[in-house]
Amino acid sequence: MSGAIQLQATTGAGASGKIVLTGAIGDWGTTRTMDRNGKTDPNGNLVAIKLRKGSFVIDSTKLSAKLASTRPTGNAATCSVYMNVSAPITILNGTGLYKGISGSATVTINFGGIGSRYTSGTHKGECIENQNAQPLAQLGFIHGQGSVTFK
Repeated sequence: MSGAIQLQATTGAGASGKIVLTGAIGDWGTTRTMDRNGKTDPNGNLVAIKLRKGSFVIDSTKLSAKLASTRPTGNAATCSVYMNVSAPITILNGTGLYKGISGSATVTINFGGIGSRYTSGTHKGECIENQNAQPLAQLGFIHGQGSVTFK
């Protein structure tokens, strides 16, 4: 089978999420970000996709590089940030119905968040721009489209 696919997935602070694929693949399941050895890693360049009818791996190296090199756009008055990043991914290593899968897609990540403010001291009222500061709220979406071939 071959054809166009569309994907929608969730983002989060951890290594796992949910995914829905439509088009040539009509399936849903979970995602797990991992390193080259298969170990769960929120900063890994590979994503294990486990669906109801099989599984495959996404190589997101180019997307990860683009994320690492892109600085979010911020607003100091509201302590809010957003970022939109697009890059290609490669689809490989299928099992089950997706055995022998190959393909690619262009994926976009849209992310927004609201940061916290200092409550005391010389910076009272200013946004905390430290990467270790917990955001008050954050939400992200991943969507993309491409094509695949599998047996």
